[in-house]
Amino acid sequence: MNNNEPEAIAAYARPLARSVAAGLACLVAASWVAPASANVVTEWNAIALGCITRGGPTQAFDSALVQAAVHGAVQAIEKRYGPYFSSPAATGTESKAAVAAAAAYWMLTDNRICPDTAQGALDAAFLPWKNGNDPGLVVGKAAADALLATEYRADNGAVFNGEVAVGKWRPTPPGLATMAFVYAATTRPFVMDKPEQFRPGPPPAVTSEKYTSEYKEAKAKGWDKSHPAANACPPPADTDKARFWAGNYGVQWNQAIRDAAIDRQLGLGDTARLLALANLAVADAGIAVWDSKIYYNYWRPITAIREGDSDGNPNTVGDASWRPFIETLSSQTPAYPDYTSGANGVTGAYTTILQLFFKSDFVPLAINKAPLAATVPICTTPRLFRRISDAADEVVEARILLGIHFRSADVVARQMGTRVAWNTFTNALRPLKNNYHGFGYGHDDDDDDDHGSDRD
Repeated sequence: MNNNEPEAIAAYARPLARSVAAGLACLVAASWVAPASANVVTEWNAIALGCITRGGPTQAFDSALVQAAVHGAVQAIEKRYGPYFSSPAATGTESKAAVAAAAAYWMLTDNRICPDTAQGALDAAFLPWKNGNDPGLVVGKAAADALLATEYRADNGAVFNGEVAVGKWRPTPPGLATMAFVYAATTRPFVMDKPEQFRPGPPPAVTSEKYTSEYKEAKAKGWDKSHPAANACPPPADTDKARFWAGNYGVQWNQAIRDAAIDRQLGLGDTARLLALANLAVADAGIAVWDSKIYYNYWRPITAIREGDSDGNPNTVGDASWRPFIETLSSQTPAYPDYTSGANGVTGAYTTILQLFFKSDFVPLAINKAPLAATVPICTTPRLFRRISDAADEVVEARILLGIHFRSADVVARQMGTRVAWNTFTNALRPLKNNYHGFGYGHDDDDDDDHGSDRD
């Protein structure tokens, strides 16, 4: 999760469902097109990812609140699963689609989540539901209001600049920016008990054999000169992989989850629950990762390799001119410590929720690019995976190829994200006692109304 990376959205070029057609103008700039057979939950998830402006782990906080509100609103009618916070009063006869649209709309109109400039497009996307005047609109707004009143996570302005010492992170060149999203390390978790609940053990000591091996790997694979200087297609496979996984993970994984829900023809309730579980888990994974980053304050490869001759390890050869591949894409190593990896922490959370929900690792995925810039070609998109874990494996390798992580930071973060996701799946949005549908997902009924069915 890199705040220096643009947050453009790419998705399959499929027809735009009618309930969001009027909001297209806002979303064109984000390169978003609604997937075929989308339901109102997937449509508004795509809208949310197109207008949420906060980056890094804070994007996950906002996405989690939106999806938790949608889930809670739908469950006020279905009463199959518990809410994240609370479910508003409902008779059970309201349109589930109207409830979901209203919950998402009223969450996104809060200017702490989406900017005021997005309001016109949000209004246009919501207009068909507003004109329908279904009583579910009141239920959806109540679900949003309850969460916004109690659960918003605001940046407290905390500052962290690390430490100038062997093995310690400090602002990295060329920007020398202070650490981003410092407050995430101490913010109140969504499902975890405390930020340090899943804090891993320490990274390898700078003088250890493991560190030496990882140092040499990052130095060789993540060096900008290990990749072609020209941005052209086709590049070497590792170069294309690194470029692909240098974008916005929240956008990419939410798209993959939407597509998985559509491919399996999940109804509104199951789709809303899946997206809520995933985004709640990722929000907590971001908190856990940032806690680890500040607690261990471990240096990035750019600092370690440039100071390799003075680190006390005779087996690390330094290079004061070494430059990570990420700098050719977005000009800057992300402004926070190495250990653990944010990208792999959230990927571990996303992928584990998918595995738990569908009770299998064998879920084909087609993941689209989230471009860095028009000048950076990503030649293979979507990237196709037969198994969920195959995609997670790529992220581990990609962050080394970008020159921004040592392997331990990636592997440990993925393990931590997995543990966070298990905690979320076990303790949040659980089946209600009299409506248990199994360990993963059940089959909720279609919701027919004037604005489109459960799977319109």
